Amino acid sequence: MSTRFLNARAAAAALWLVAACTAQAQGGAQRPAAAGNSPNAPTAAQAAPRPALESDLAACQALVQRLSAFKPVDCARLAFVPTGAKSVRGRPILVREFGAPAAGVRPSSSQTGERAPAATLRQPRVLLVGGIHGDELTAIATVLRWAEWLARDAAGGPSKSDGAEVFHWRVVPAMNPDGLLARPATRVNANGVDLNRNFPTPGWEPKARKWWEGTARKDPRRFPGRAPASEPETRWLLDEIDRFAPDVIISVHAPFGLLDYDGPKPQNLSPPRQLGRLYLDQLGVYPGSLGNYGGVHRGVAVLTIELPHALELPNDLELARMWTDLRRWIAEYMQRSAAAQLAAGGGSGAEAGGATPRR
Repeated sequence: MSTRFLNARAAAAALWLVAACTAQAQGGAQRPAAAGNSPNAPTAAQAAPRPALESDLAACQALVQRLSAFKPVDCARLAFVPTGAKSVRGRPILVREFGAPAAGVRPSSSQTGERAPAATLRQPRVLLVGGIHGDELTAIATVLRWAEWLARDAAGGPSKSDGAEVFHWRVVPAMNPDGLLARPATRVNANGVDLNRNFPTPGWEPKARKWWEGTARKDPRRFPGRAPASEPETRWLLDEIDRFAPDVIISVHAPFGLLDYDGPKPQNLSPPRQLGRLYLDQLGVYPGSLGNYGGVHRGVAVLTIELPHALELPNDLELARMWTDLRRWIAEYMQRSAAAQLAAGGGSGAEAGGATPRR
């Protein structure tokens, strides 16, 4: 897939963002029209989760109970629903959507000073993932806290929102529920595989095994698996990236206390230098990691947030600072993507929608 195609996808979403933000700034309560004609737009069923069933609440409550050392969250309010995928031990992987997908908004000439592109624009999509490693309890708790704030804003409506609804969020609090619910919690899944070394990056064989036997010294906590994408949790996220076609992936981890980034840099836009008290310190790429697979191989912006502690959660003030900085950077990233595509003479990119297809 060409770089031009990927830039066009980002441009379509970024121009949607510009139009939506302009409408908000002008005080209009009118939201962009619902999606319908983008070939990669999520369906209505994907956009609006059904009411949580008792079994869904039980699955969410099991996660929350494991995080009892932290401030409790209201599973009924969050209304996570199963994705349809299950872990090795049959536990559901939960998800919640915020911000209905939208298309059909075209900036007017009075808003932009230019003729609006003829193609349909689409809403920027953000995939927020926690708990790839089950023993990083603060990562899961952070995603749950941010999901609470998204739910609060959604309940308040556009007039009371802080702007987060401009994006279409898909939130996955615990990708590795078996690791979280093990006693004690484990980094690896129930098969003993480090999911963040199991993604099918180019040359996974023999690079992943060589890295594990050499650099990792056969640490069982970092075992990459016997084959790429061997684990059901990994395969689900691969499919999810294809289905949802995110513009940005946010992966929350602990305990290195830094930010890492893999992916495009439109118009030389740097990764966020700071989120709250966390600063950028790029670690490089690893065979089988999500950053390598999503950012390097698929061309999607992948921001990895490494909290300072796996068992000690930042306070709400610090989480709020991180949240504000994160959304500001996503907005800037999307706008730069649009500007880069327009400067290159490309269209709005409405026909695009998603990461480079898997090969």
